[in-house]
Amino acid sequence: MGRHLAGLLGRPFIDLDGRIEHDCGATIRWIFELEGEAGFRARERAALLAVAEAAPAVIATGAGVVLDPANRQTLRAAGVVILLAVDVAEQLRRLARDTARPLLRGADRAERLAEMAATREPLYRALAQITLVTRASGPLASARALLRELHTFEASTGPPGVNQ
Repeated sequence: MGRHLAGLLGRPFIDLDGRIEHDCGATIRWIFELEGEAGFRARERAALLAVAEAAPAVIATGAGVVLDPANRQTLRAAGVVILLAVDVAEQLRRLARDTARPLLRGADRAERLAEMAATREPLYRALAQITLVTRASGPLASARALLRELHTFEASTGPPGVNQ
């Protein structure tokens, strides 16, 4: 959906995890295995700072980015923060075939996702200026709905950068 939104806005799209993998020459899973979550989070913080200082873009972050207060400050300063709200059942459906996420390996996925949501959702809710509940609609339809929300938001505040 972020790619579609970026196209609709005429801005570049940056997937933060993809940027980290590119810069490191390694997958997120491998970084977690070698450096642990703390090592990954340090890389995530540096990558977020770098992309936030660049030209306006639509930036898709990993869900754990909000755990770091410095990241929340960076996101807040960089532009509009958008929360894509997805319930645990929908997350399970979307992640059914995904085996690459280090924080979801080994544990009961539903329980782990619920635990992560309990920690992260309040941080996202406090940070986000726009919340879009995503359901079964496709990425392009969701991007169009988000664009309408963004135009409404900008009409009341002025046009900043966009971070997702």
